[in-house]
Amino acid sequence: MQKETITILGCGWLGLPLAKALIKEGYAVKGSTRREENLEQLRDAGIEPYLVEIDQEVNGEEIADFLQSDILVINIPPERRDDIVEYHIAQFSSLIDALGQSQVRSVLFVSSTSVYASLNREVTEEDAGTPESLAGEALLLVEEMLMQERGFQTTVVRFGGLVGYDRNPEKYLGSMKEIANPDQPMNLIHRDDCVKIISEIIRLQQWGEVFNACSPAHPSRNKYYSKAAEAAGVAQPPLGASDEPAAFKLVNSDKLVSALNYNFIHPDLPV
Repeated sequence: MQKETITILGCGWLGLPLAKALIKEGYAVKGSTRREENLEQLRDAGIEPYLVEIDQEVNGEEIADFLQSDILVINIPPERRDDIVEYHIAQFSSLIDALGQSQVRSVLFVSSTSVYASLNREVTEEDAGTPESLAGEALLLVEEMLMQERGFQTTVVRFGGLVGYDRNPEKYLGSMKEIANPDQPMNLIHRDDCVKIISEIIRLQQWGEVFNACSPAHPSRNKYYSKAAEAAGVAQPPLGASDEPAAFKLVNSDKLVSALNYNFIHPDLPV
C-alpha cells in the first residue's frame, strides 16, 4: 500500500533530517526552502524541492502543487521582530487560505513551550496562556487558528529547547560571562527525538491533539553548562548571583509518552 505524500514547510535544521527520515519510511516528501541555493541539497536528499516564502501571502511558484499532499508539517518559527504577533497571524491567515484550495487533510504544527508562563511548577498541555514573550504569544494564537479550522485536522507539538549536533552548550561557553540563574531547571529535547516524535504522530495518525515534547530530564542550568565545560575541557563559567530564585516551569510530556508509547532516545540530557 502506497504511503501518504507529506509536505514539509521549512526544511532547515529540523525539517531536513525529518524529511530524510520520512523518505526512509516510504513516504513521498515535498519540502520548501526560502533560498534558491538550498534547492539542490533538498533534491539530493530525495525531496521534491520548492522555493516558498510565507509573508503577508504565500509566495512561490507552483504553490498549488506544493500543497497537493495528504499531510502538511509546518516548521517555520516566529521571526525576531517587534510586530511578530501581527505578522505571524498574517502569515498563517494566508497559509490557511491556500490550504483551503488544497487536498491537505492533516496538519502537524511545530510549536514551542514558550506558550507557557513560568508558573514555578509542572505544566501540562492545559496550562498554555499568558506567554512571557511575543514569540510565545504569536505561537499560541496561531495554534488556535489552526485548531479551529474544519477543513483539516491539526496536531500541535510543543517542543522544548532544541539541542543536538551543532546546537550544543559547548559553543556558547566562550561567550558566557557567568551562568545566570544557575538553579533554574531547563526544558530541552534532542533533535533525534523531535524527528522520531513527528514520525510517530504521523504513523499512528494522532490528529487533533496537542502534545508537549521535552526530555524527562530537567537539568539545572548549572549542571547543564558544567557538563558541557567538562566535555569541552574548559573552565566552567562562574555562577551568577541572585537575591531570589528565578521563576521556572517544568514541562510535562506524559500525554505524548502515553499516546505514542514513546521512549525517548535521549532521556538524560545533557548528552
